[in-house]
Amino acid sequence: MLLDGKKLVVTGVLTKDSIAASVARMAQEQGAELLLTSFGRGMRLTQRVAKQLPVPADVVELDVTDPEHHAALAVELGSRWGKVDGALHAVGFAPEACLGQESGVLAAEWADVATAMHVSAYSLKSLAQTVAPLMPDGGSVVGLDFDAAQAWPAYDWMGVAKAALEATSRYLARDLGPLGVRVNLVAAGPLRTLAARSIPGFAAMEDAWGRRAPLGWDVRDADPVARATS
Repeated sequence: MLLDGKKLVVTGVLTKDSIAASVARMAQEQGAELLLTSFGRGMRLTQRVAKQLPVPADVVELDVTDPEHHAALAVELGSRWGKVDGALHAVGFAPEACLGQESGVLAAEWADVATAMHVSAYSLKSLAQTVAPLMPDGGSVVGLDFDAAQAWPAYDWMGVAKAALEATSRYLARDLGPLGVRVNLVAAGPLRTLAARSIPGFAAMEDAWGRRAPLGWDVRDADPVARATS
C-alpha cells in the first residue's frame, strides 16, 4: 500500500467527477487517511462526495483566501493527527470577465484578475504555509496545473494564473525543500470536470489538447491524473 498510514489533506472535492475526488478515492485505496476541505455553498456538495468514498471522510471549512480559515485548519490538523504527510491543492477560480471574452485578456479589470490570482496561485503558498509546520519528518504538497507554456483558446487570465502557480511552486520547492517538504504540480489537461465545463470555449481547448495529448487520452477519465498525483 503506497500510502499506508499517511495523513493527507485534500482540497477541491466538489463532485464525484472532480479530479480531487478521484485523487481522494485512489489515496484511500492506497491506505491513506483523509481530511477534505470545502467552504460556502460547496460544503454540502463536498460532504455528499465524502460519504461516497471507500471510507467516508470528514470535511472542514477552508476558504483558501481567508487567513483565519488557514489558522483554524492548522489547529484542527494538529489536534486530529499531530502531523500531516501530504496536501493536495486542487483549487482554482476566475471571475467571468477573466475567461472566454471576445477581447481576451483585455476584458478583465484588476479586481477580477486579483481574485483569479489569489484563489488560483497565491493559495498554493497559503496551503503550503499551513501544512508545512505539521511535516516535521518531511512531506509533500501537490497542486493541479494546466500547461501554461502557451496561450490557450478562452483560458485567458486563468492561463496567466496557472503560469503564476507554476512559478510559485518552484519557489516553494526552493524554500521548503531543505525542510524535507516536496512541492510539485501535475498538469491534468482538459478533463471534463464541472470546473472545466464552466469555461466558455472549453471545447476549443479540448480540441487543441487532443492534437498534443498521448494516444488514448480520455477527457472523461481522471484516474491517470489521480495516479500521478497520489
